[in-house]
Amino acid sequence: MRKRLFYWELAGFLFTAALGTLLHFVYDWSGDSTLAAAFSAVNESTWEHMKLLFFPAFLFSVVQVWALGRTYPDLLEVRATAVLAGLVLIPTLFYTYTGVLGFHVLWADIAVFLLADLGTCALEFRLLGRRRAALWRQVAGLLLLWVLAFLFVYWTFRPPHLGLWRDPATGGYGIF
Repeated sequence: MRKRLFYWELAGFLFTAALGTLLHFVYDWSGDSTLAAAFSAVNESTWEHMKLLFFPAFLFSVVQVWALGRTYPDLLEVRATAVLAGLVLIPTLFYTYTGVLGFHVLWADIAVFLLADLGTCALEFRLLGRRRAALWRQVAGLLLLWVLAFLFVYWTFRPPHLGLWRDPATGGYGIF
């Protein structure tokens, strides 16, 4: 059973890496479509790059629940925990390495994204099936994923004026 789960996590890693990479460009490719802005990066802020991990992982979660939900009744709790950990890794790794170097490097930015994706999948692999599922934790996991989805969309159009949301290239915030 763990071997099957390993392959699911590998598929999730590859799916998130591929779709997240594409989502970096979709907003520009779409001619600045408002619909594309909701799910893809609209600027170079750290928050918008966190979106590149979240939405592919969120979409893959739907597939996982359908395929693995009966086998792993703790899936929503664990998925929410793992996705949140991956999202925290992005600013942690990015601001750590840029704070040490004093500048950012494209290959390191890509590595940060891939490490966060890998961390998400590895944590999920480690935690799934390890403890008894509780309904309230599953509901909390589902709620957390939906709240994050809402915030990623909402803060694209109405971002807080804080460093995480600031586009270093333009000094602007969000889509406007």
